Amino acid sequence: MGASVTISAATEHDAEQILKLQYLCYQREAEIYGDYTLEPLTQTLDDLRAELSQGPVLVARLGEEVVGSVRGTVDEDGTARLAKLIVHPRMQRHGLGGRLLSAIEARLAEELAAKRYQLFTGHRSEGNLRLYRKYGYAPVATEQVSRRLSLITLEKSASALGAPPGRSRGEYAASA
Repeated sequence: MGASVTISAATEHDAEQILKLQYLCYQREAEIYGDYTLEPLTQTLDDLRAELSQGPVLVARLGEEVVGSVRGTVDEDGTARLAKLIVHPRMQRHGLGGRLLSAIEARLAEELAAKRYQLFTGHRSEGNLRLYRKYGYAPVATEQVSRRLSLITLEKSASALGAPPGRSRGEYAASA
């Protein structure tokens, strides 16, 4: 693609673009599970704006366009909960999801003293599961939400922080 994708903190002005991207990205998940009432598809702009104030939200930009995003919070015991890692479908399979994941992990470790990272995805979301395992996450729990959906919780220690083998942790901005 050739253009430079940068990762930075989201601002309130990014909320509408994030919400539109989230809606686009979660269509595939809804299709996989036959459920178009997934929370990311029903979240309102006001709810998303409230989330922006709860913890770090990062965006990946291609010029002025938001093409990726991820959110995180850290609780009192140091567990970072990562959520809604999204990458525009045309930008997928270029390493941007992994770059966003590494960037939010680093930010939560440095600024909020995260000791461990936790996230979840659906049991049929093979691409997500593959990405998370590549970045050191291991399944720790499964919760059956409905007949069609089980959520797999994955976790890793902050001591395992970093990019997959062969990459340095600092590689956040690059061409996609």
